[in-house]
Amino acid sequence: MDASDYCGAPKNPKGKYGATIICFILGIGSLVSWNSMLTIGDYYYTLFPKYHPARVLTLVYQPFAIGTMIILAYYESKINTRKRNLAGFTLFFFSTFFVLVVDLATSGKGGIGPYIGICVLAACFGVADALVEGGMVGDLCFMCPEFIQSYLAGLAASGALISFLRMLTKAAFEKSSHGLRKGAILFLAISSFIELVCIFLYAIYFTKLPIVKYYRSKAALEGSKTVAADLAAAGISTNTKDQGGYDDKQQERLSNKQLFHENLDYAVDLFFIYAVTLSIFPGFLYENTGTHRLGTWYAVVLIAMYNIVDLISRYIPLVPCLKLESRKALLIAVFSRFLLIPAFYFTAKYADQGWMILLTSFLGLTNGYLTVCVLTVAPRGYKGPEQNALGNLLVLCLLSGICAGAVLDWLWIIGNGTF
Repeated sequence: MDASDYCGAPKNPKGKYGATIICFILGIGSLVSWNSMLTIGDYYYTLFPKYHPARVLTLVYQPFAIGTMIILAYYESKINTRKRNLAGFTLFFFSTFFVLVVDLATSGKGGIGPYIGICVLAACFGVADALVEGGMVGDLCFMCPEFIQSYLAGLAASGALISFLRMLTKAAFEKSSHGLRKGAILFLAISSFIELVCIFLYAIYFTKLPIVKYYRSKAALEGSKTVAADLAAAGISTNTKDQGGYDDKQQERLSNKQLFHENLDYAVDLFFIYAVTLSIFPGFLYENTGTHRLGTWYAVVLIAMYNIVDLISRYIPLVPCLKLESRKALLIAVFSRFLLIPAFYFTAKYADQGWMILLTSFLGLTNGYLTVCVLTVAPRGYKGPEQNALGNLLVLCLLSGICAGAVLDWLWIIGNGTF
């Protein structure tokens, strides 16, 4: 079947519910491995107490994510999205598996050797993140908004799921010997399995859903070359200039520079959303919140509250009256979050753990809500290839914000690392 024939199918193709669920699972797979590394931070702090693992691993991860994303965003229109996403999920699977291997091979011992190995694997996570997150967001930007919202919810769900499991394993293994290590091994095994599931879901099921084939066929007719392999896997051919049905005028598109200029405010939104969040999460929560009644549970509870509220907030924009769509209002909301930095400083210095839990929850609430608002509103009004390119550019800004936040996070430990 040809793409133009499939695009002439009924305007409400089947499979929307199934696609939404798969997008959610793929979202989980896009961050579950990295969230596992962050959530077992308390274990890594026992192995590498002098190396600031929560901060260092994040700082190692981000340059590779951004460097890869810059290349992918520049060549986005020529990259095979199917190969890109499958390569990303495969790299996630093997990197997570080898983190587990490193721990088993060293019998859970610390030292500079295992630490360097984990840092190398953190860099691999960064490459995989750029492959998958940019590829998926770009792909979903020219589909219905519910898909990208579900995918973004899946990203948050990965953190909530891992935090929930972390609390269960901490409670189950707290009094047993090597309890932290047992919990970490369980995390990594679960994460490896989820990545394997994502490979099969994307390669076999997602591509063949009628609604996905419809949107990709529509994008192909508008000039997108990135969907050709996915359409071919679904049994749909695309036209080239040497074949009939190819309209050069219809397939003209804005350049990346033009798209970036038109959406500069959205790019700034995403950059500063994540710059503020990562300047606090997770390093500050692990190292700068002091000692409280919750003891070793304190950081685990803070991370869990952030992840759970971040997940819940990503469903708020589904209610039309609660969705923030004004570009000016989004900018104001994003820049207002800078007040969270002094708020965390004074809360950690003077307030009790209850206030810190509340403030961390608010950090997650604003992070998830604003992310979904920006990424579901920005692609409106563009053609398929332009939406794909814009999705990649916005993910690049998001990752740049994460990197900036990871660097700024070190400012909290100037001096002795304590208040």
